[in-house]
Amino acid sequence: MTGKVALVTGASRGIGAACAIALGNAGFKVAVHYRGHEDKALAVCALIPGSRAFRADLSDAAACQGLIKTVAAEMGGLHVLVNNAGVAIDQILPLAKPDDFDLLLNTNLKSVFLLSKFASRPMIRQKWGRIINLASVVGFTGNPGQSMYAATKAGIVGFTKSIAAELAPFGILANCVAPGFIETDMTGALPEAVKEAMLGRIPLKRFGAVEDIAAAVEFLSSDKSSYITGSTIHVNGGMYTN
Repeated sequence: MTGKVALVTGASRGIGAACAIALGNAGFKVAVHYRGHEDKALAVCALIPGSRAFRADLSDAAACQGLIKTVAAEMGGLHVLVNNAGVAIDQILPLAKPDDFDLLLNTNLKSVFLLSKFASRPMIRQKWGRIINLASVVGFTGNPGQSMYAATKAGIVGFTKSIAAELAPFGILANCVAPGFIETDMTGALPEAVKEAMLGRIPLKRFGAVEDIAAAVEFLSSDKSSYITGSTIHVNGGMYTN
């Protein structure tokens, strides 16, 4: 993969940072996207030779287009897009706010559509590309209090299956990685009782590590996955299999 360019969104921390580092170790030139944590994005770049940080608000359509154009121009192309950035707003349905749903749709789902749309153009010209979208186990199973979030993640799966069929003639593969409960800042802040309840749903009896997700993303970015498209790799410790 030496010389190829990978853009990872939401890469200043957590799963995104782990994906960026894994792709850098695999030989990619990595564009590290961030929205509001420049110091953390630069810290990730310091671990990846040849990487650069790019700021953009992915809830804005013009910013999505600008990000793709800037990365392709300044990094020398674009070969892999990892749509990792997203937000979560949890609320039971009777109290759910339409404005919150709009934010989730724009950030989690519409940005995936826009970035994939704009990234597909240079990928079509070079007849090689990988689009990897981060879904979630709750997009398949649902989860109380996460109807809005689950809807966006389920939408990503349907979108990915569709573009996989459209883009296959151009040598572009599109797949999803669906994490389960992963050890991040968010899960680390949960009360112990909540953690125990979550662990009770995981057959492997442990939370996943961000490196577990990054390994799946790295595989789908490589030539080892050249006959896989329109698929979802579930990385959830056995919570859900299909």
